[in-house]
Amino acid sequence: MKKGVLFVLIFVVVSTLSLSLWYFKVEPFETFSLRFNDINFDLQHKEPYRDIVFVAIDEKSVNRFGRWPWKRSIVAQGIEKFHQADVVVTDMVFSEVTSDEEDEQLTQALEDTNSVCGFFLRHKATQQVSALQEDILEDSVLDRLQSSVAEYHTPQFVAADFAELNIVNILQSCTLSGTFSTLRESDHLFRAYPIAFYFKNLLYPSLGVQTLRLLLNSDITREDALHVKLSDFSIGVDKRGFVRLNYYQADQYNIVSFEDVYDTKIKAEYFENKIVILGITEVGASDVRATPMGAMYGPLLHYTFLSNVLANHLIIEPRNIGAIVILIMILLPFLIYRFQNEIVKRVSINLLAYLLLYGFIRYLFVTQMIYIDLFYPLLALMLSALVIEVTAFRLQENSGRFLKNAFSSYLSESLLEQLIKHPDALKLGGEKKRLSILFSDIRGFTSISENMDPEKLTSLLNRYFTPMTEAVLENNGMLDKYIGDAVMAFYNAPISLENHANAACNTALQMQDSLKKLNGELLSEGLPQINIGIGINTAEVVVGNMGSVHRFNYTIMGDGVNLASRIEGQTKIYSCMILITEMTYHEIDSSFLVREIEPVQVKGKQEKVLLYELMRRTPETQSLKMDYDKVMALYKASKFQEAYTQFHDLHVKYEDSVSLYFASRAKEYM
Repeated sequence: MKKGVLFVLIFVVVSTLSLSLWYFKVEPFETFSLRFNDINFDLQHKEPYRDIVFVAIDEKSVNRFGRWPWKRSIVAQGIEKFHQADVVVTDMVFSEVTSDEEDEQLTQALEDTNSVCGFFLRHKATQQVSALQEDILEDSVLDRLQSSVAEYHTPQFVAADFAELNIVNILQSCTLSGTFSTLRESDHLFRAYPIAFYFKNLLYPSLGVQTLRLLLNSDITREDALHVKLSDFSIGVDKRGFVRLNYYQADQYNIVSFEDVYDTKIKAEYFENKIVILGITEVGASDVRATPMGAMYGPLLHYTFLSNVLANHLIIEPRNIGAIVILIMILLPFLIYRFQNEIVKRVSINLLAYLLLYGFIRYLFVTQMIYIDLFYPLLALMLSALVIEVTAFRLQENSGRFLKNAFSSYLSESLLEQLIKHPDALKLGGEKKRLSILFSDIRGFTSISENMDPEKLTSLLNRYFTPMTEAVLENNGMLDKYIGDAVMAFYNAPISLENHANAACNTALQMQDSLKKLNGELLSEGLPQINIGIGINTAEVVVGNMGSVHRFNYTIMGDGVNLASRIEGQTKIYSCMILITEMTYHEIDSSFLVREIEPVQVKGKQEKVLLYELMRRTPETQSLKMDYDKVMALYKASKFQEAYTQFHDLHVKYEDSVSLYFASRAKEYM
């Protein structure tokens, strides 16, 4: 399978899996997601709506009036203190008849206030609801919200089969009724608040929604599939008709004791124009709810919802943004893999990208209350990166195995490791690149081969090629090929190499030393001596995979290659071992001992190329170069008589064949 097709397939599979886990809220991932995002509430420091008061039937109230339930006259006397409040909300249900006097006193207290009374919705029956109770309760139905169900596919409100209502007298005295039932998330924490529930095929609002209807004198309608509208407030809901609660810190809620209200330690004027929630916190009678902020009294869920709406603290959940963020996180490892070859850097960039996303989205929540899930993008990123890295490892392993098989005989171990890490260096086709090219050839090979049988000749060549090849590889060169008895190598491809001209010259000098050692062994064995010539040129050539669609070879082409080969041939003329061109000379450093030869016009080239001889640096060669440069100056000045005499002396003194060549040339000019 082609690499591109493979990665497209991986992207499709990872995207499908990640989006499915996110959309269908698959466990246990959904629980992890919920817990992962609960940190939002710890990061922000918003204040609740100031005109809400929770009057708690707390421990000291119970110590004063006895354990709950109390006489209804006590509750009534407390409610009477709230007559200046805008709305009084009772988070409790009076489902049993007591004495007529007690019930009437509570009934009268509720009638004198704008009251929203609570009732339970259950999935199992605890009491039978009478026809009269149902009839009274229908006054609280959300007609307008219910009538537009057919227009939208969501939300699909949850239905309950049974209810526990206030007794008829109290139910009639309440201005409106609302359910204080709610549902937990998969991890048993309460994070959302219901708009309404179905009961007996009618849609009944929650206690908080009913309070807002009464407070704002406005009905609730559907704005679109995932929003309802109440007065000027647009409220986002999920598919079940629940609102995500934006919790406050526990000490920020305004809570007062019922006893303080009863004893008028808190004056009635305090409740003017406020929403009063009456509920129970005493241990054993209260409904304690587990929330992201820890254990919290049930009435505070209504408090939180009301404050979220009235203080404009409603959480905003942009539609489809979650899916977009997930896809971006899936795509990110693909893009990073495309432009970065090192796994440590890829992992670091992936991590940094997610941390930046994490910080930005948390910032959006703190400043704008925009909620975007960060767990599923992390899961998608980890899944995508894992699959990418495993796939990349397998591809690199296969590529490395291929490259090792293909190049182990042509590249040094260090270059081969680099090539495996950066296989893109083997560019298909060709690219122009400046290289240093080396050719070496055995002098008089024909006469050697004619006097040896094939087995001995092969053995001799193997003994010769081994140190020559080692010299190339040890200097990070690429062994291109053996051409009969010749060796061709180049430097700076396929892996870039600084000072490649130096590397080529070092190779030539190492070949010279290795050949001297080999000839010593051959002499002791009575075998013929080997002499070679080496030519080096530095030029811009074409390098890459050359050949047909069925068979190709990584090699180089161009005039610079041909010139290197021609220069190797020039060593015969000067009877020297190593010649380099002026292009190579200008790129090597001063550590090399080089003497100028002369400009030559090689076959196939119209312009002359200045040649230099590369010599092993010894006291003798340094002395030779110093004397040679002086005589060469005479030669260039056309003082051929003096040049001839001194070149001849140099030849005698140093047995220098180059000096003998120029002595003969000077004699010709004379």
